[in-house]
Amino acid sequence: MTYDREKEIKEAIQASEDVLEYLYNARDLFKSAKNWGYFDIFGGGMISTFIKHNKMNMAEEELKKTRQAVQTLKAELLDVNTSIGFDIPDSFLTFADYFFDGIVADYLVQSKIHKSLSQVEDGIEQIEQIIKNLKSQL
Repeated sequence: MTYDREKEIKEAIQASEDVLEYLYNARDLFKSAKNWGYFDIFGGGMISTFIKHNKMNMAEEELKKTRQAVQTLKAELLDVNTSIGFDIPDSFLTFADYFFDGIVADYLVQSKIHKSLSQVEDGIEQIEQIIKNLKSQL
């Protein structure tokens, strides 16, 4: 393996790890929002509603960072040859675009938190697989 190829693979691994960090942060925030959501459903009041929405807003910010990091990762993957057998679909991040629109009731919010958490966890699995594939090329 040439030095340039090894360098490009390492850069792609680093870009993948950056994406993963933001996804881990979003996952943790969605889990926290989910827990506050349960409390809110069972009569938690204004404070639990505020905290839940704050966690959701923080998760949205992490997803914005994730989107930017995914663009960097896509560029790095092109540098190492996109035929590594794995693609990063934009769809696993697009849910954040509609997630925060039109929240009507606590149970609906809770349902969306669960769905978002599931999609973030799917994204984590995808990025972990990319890292595994890249490391196997070193």
